[in-house]
Amino acid sequence: MEIEADIAALIGDLNSGDPERVAAAVEQLAARGEPALPGLLGGVGAHHSAQQLTAYGDVLSRIGPPAFDAVLAAERDGELDGWLRARLLRVFDERCAGQYAALALDPDRWVADGGFEGLLRLRVDSEAGLRALVERVGRGGDFYGPAGEYARAMLDAFAPRLRELRRDRAASRPVRRGALGLLIEGGGLDALDERDRTLVERLVRVKLPGSVRAVPDTQLSAWWLAVPGATYEGVFEALGLHDPRPVTVQAGVAAAMCEAIPSPVPGDPSRGVSRAFVTPELDGWRLVFGQFRQLVGYDDWNDMAATVERVSAVCGKAQLFFVDDAGGADIWFAAEDGRMVRQYAGDDDLEEEDEDPDEDPDDITGGVREACGELSVDLDLVGVFDTVVRGHGWLAVTAPDRGHGQFPGLLPV
Repeated sequence: MEIEADIAALIGDLNSGDPERVAAAVEQLAARGEPALPGLLGGVGAHHSAQQLTAYGDVLSRIGPPAFDAVLAAERDGELDGWLRARLLRVFDERCAGQYAALALDPDRWVADGGFEGLLRLRVDSEAGLRALVERVGRGGDFYGPAGEYARAMLDAFAPRLRELRRDRAASRPVRRGALGLLIEGGGLDALDERDRTLVERLVRVKLPGSVRAVPDTQLSAWWLAVPGATYEGVFEALGLHDPRPVTVQAGVAAAMCEAIPSPVPGDPSRGVSRAFVTPELDGWRLVFGQFRQLVGYDDWNDMAATVERVSAVCGKAQLFFVDDAGGADIWFAAEDGRMVRQYAGDDDLEEEDEDPDEDPDDITGGVREACGELSVDLDLVGVFDTVVRGHGWLAVTAPDRGHGQFPGLLPV
């Protein structure tokens, strides 16, 4: 009872707000170690300021692994909520690397992210951390958030062991698959050895005839170009695309949706590089998807007009569609042989001045979702009805000096 009263008095000092009393209480409570934990975790569950939580965190951090386990137990017993558990688990040091790794294997995504946050903060070359990542990939987990950041941050340290796992005949198939996925997630194809790069390329070739239903839909926002299937090859030169490689529709769409990666050069220190996907031929048309800034530009209206005219000059025809429900944008352009023939924005059908005033009453006057099917291909209907598909898709990059290997992240095949 005397010990409990002593700890209770120190916790009172911890909550006092007096810097000297708080500092002294932190030292003395940390010296008490595990016996102080029930009182600490009982007290921290009350409403506290950020300053008070920092003081509690200082004590828990100094006690170390037993405090880590006690925080988790307190949440399981209903003494702490999830937010407070996550807040307190940010304070521990390298002594708890194994416990962070164990946490990263928790089937609850939010709990597991707390484990990866700790591993990322510590940047510890942890065998347990590596195994947590491998198991996450092997069981089909994704790499959004802290897990992906940790994988990329530790790739250089983990890569040799991951390649060894790929060749370890005693390792299970999920482990070998997880090691492969982790290498690609952290460093792209460049992280693979020659044997695995060949394996991935062979898999892509096998999957090329896959479903075209994976093209993006137009819900909320979308933009794309359409060019004739017979002349589509001109789009690579017109958009400044390089190193085109065969790709499945699913992988191409996912790659084109990924953000640009920094790639500074002396003349352009802020340059970014991204990928563009050219679909298989769909009912006689090829569609182009990618990052708007790299493929079109920053001056939205003028750059869109210039882009569609430039592409049509080499492909004969081209259309650019841009729809953004949240921003209220509904725009399309149609050009032929380098000259704009129709353009539409919102409810106003903006036509070239030299158009025939006695236009066909059945001419296209609707927005993107109505016009795309009349002009070329309706995205929402691709693969729903009997879409005629020819050839395969292509994935290209927006700079000549990067190649495909340096883009991190897993792509669905």
